[in-house]
Amino acid sequence: MTACRGACGARVAVRKIGVEEELLLVDPETGRTTAVAQHAVRAEPEVEAELYLQQMESQTPPVSTLTEVAEELRLERQGLVDAAEAAGAAAVAVGTPVLVMDDVAFTPTDRYRRIRDEYGELASSALACATHVHVDVTPDEAVHVVDGIGPWLPVLLALSANSPYWQGRDTGHASWRSQLWSRWPTFGTGQPFGDRATYDEVAGRLVDWGAGLDPGMVYLPARLSPRYPTVELRVADVCTELGDTLLLAALARALVATTAAAPATPPVSAWRSELVRAAMWRAARYGISEQLVHPATRDLAHADEVVDALVAHVRPALEEHDDVDAVRDLLGALRARGTGATAQRRTFERHGDLAEVVHDLRRRTAQAAVD
Repeated sequence: MTACRGACGARVAVRKIGVEEELLLVDPETGRTTAVAQHAVRAEPEVEAELYLQQMESQTPPVSTLTEVAEELRLERQGLVDAAEAAGAAAVAVGTPVLVMDDVAFTPTDRYRRIRDEYGELASSALACATHVHVDVTPDEAVHVVDGIGPWLPVLLALSANSPYWQGRDTGHASWRSQLWSRWPTFGTGQPFGDRATYDEVAGRLVDWGAGLDPGMVYLPARLSPRYPTVELRVADVCTELGDTLLLAALARALVATTAAAPATPPVSAWRSELVRAAMWRAARYGISEQLVHPATRDLAHADEVVDALVAHVRPALEEHDDVDAVRDLLGALRARGTGATAQRRTFERHGDLAEVVHDLRRRTAQAAVD
């Protein structure tokens, strides 16, 4: 990816974004997860394997406009749907398995076998699907963005919440995926690094101490990508509706750009990690249906107020990228129908059957590729 601007503010190029989506593979008849990712990947070379054979991943190339993001997301989603069908399965964009599943099957690579062996039950009970958004940064911006972006990340989680069910039961959360993922020993929130040397030292010690096997397992909610010159935002559930994914991409880019342009914050004003973690939990628990932590006041406020505050906070960056109208429309659509978690619970209320929740997710996942 190509960085947007240097520390001096001189414009280099448009700040590009890329999106990764993880989807579950389910049996078309029963709706239960099925371990056929190897067959799916062979059918569609653009589709990538993940840690589990019940899961696969796609990623868009780096692009400059939301129109391009939308086009690439549809292409990638269609590739996932086609790959699943070729393997006799269905692709489902949902954060966690809705129905009771058999034991997870790990993708048979040396790295994934090591993860299974080293982390035991932690690895065996972490099947979950996320959306990751990569945003261009320069080397001078990178750690400053990671340090400053944290208090706003729970808002992105709340908007994406799409995992209320976990193996046959309602978890009472809008995003159970985020709670599963927060158990990894490299998951961290809130502590500022200050400079790249400190970031690299912390990431290196996490690997040296075995908390992660390699830099790819440093699971910070916002991290420096091990592969690209980007900040990678890793807080969102995978979204069934591609419009929600597009909204996340636009807000993520604007949030990175806004944070990059802000002056460095004195360490004394940084949020304690306990407070960021609590704010993240509220977002996971309620989505946008109740109060969230307002990053500007550090008080509880209605989710609508907090989301509006995020949009206002990043509005200059949205204007710079001509994304204001798109964000207004996408956010209006999300608010009108509710989050993915709300949609799943409404389906269950209508049918009283979690299998119908999966079938509805399957239909909407496929439809999103052609809309």
